[in-house]
Amino acid sequence: MLTKSEENYIKEIYTLETEHRTDVNTNLIAEKIEAKASSVTDMLKKLAKKDLLVYQKYKGVKLNNEGKKIALSIVRKHRLWETFLFEKLNFEWDEVHEIAEQLEHIHSEKLTNQLDAFLNYPKVDPHGDPIPDANGKISTIKTICLSQLKIGETGVFIEVKNDSEKFLKYLTKNNLTLGTIIKVIDKEEFDNSLKIEIENKQFNISEDVIKNIYLKK
Repeated sequence: MLTKSEENYIKEIYTLETEHRTDVNTNLIAEKIEAKASSVTDMLKKLAKKDLLVYQKYKGVKLNNEGKKIALSIVRKHRLWETFLFEKLNFEWDEVHEIAEQLEHIHSEKLTNQLDAFLNYPKVDPHGDPIPDANGKISTIKTICLSQLKIGETGVFIEVKNDSEKFLKYLTKNNLTLGTIIKVIDKEEFDNSLKIEIENKQFNISEDVIKNIYLKK
């Protein structure tokens, strides 16, 4: 059985691989988990010895099939717990991540499967991230970044890439929640900010906000 720390590394490597579509280097992992590069290297060597990833010095790291299987299992548990906390216990979407970080390390396949069934097999979590099924398969929905909308176009907000508490609170404060219809009113070339409209209310949002909002047209 893997330690909590080992599971966290595997999940973060999977996340980075998914985001960057390539092998992940040590510095990127260190930045993501806020650890020293030397500590990351030691852990990668340990996980390589357990045959969960391929590690090459100076070239980066890539999960093998067994590593991906474990990562998807952890991600599945995390997102199911987030959904349970949000839908059944009335937690806000900015509150569920930290709690799910603890619950994802419970090693009970029966519990996970029954939780999935209890929630009626949800496809996405409260942040719009897809939930892997029991076989590790993910149903993906084609999305576009808000930055890709042209002036006058609209889209439905269905996924947020930044699930930090501060960012989600900001979105809630501005009524930017999943399911919201967003219309682009104007674009500012100077700083790539946008003027958008939600329920007849117009306001400006920065590029840092825009790049984390994904829509279905």
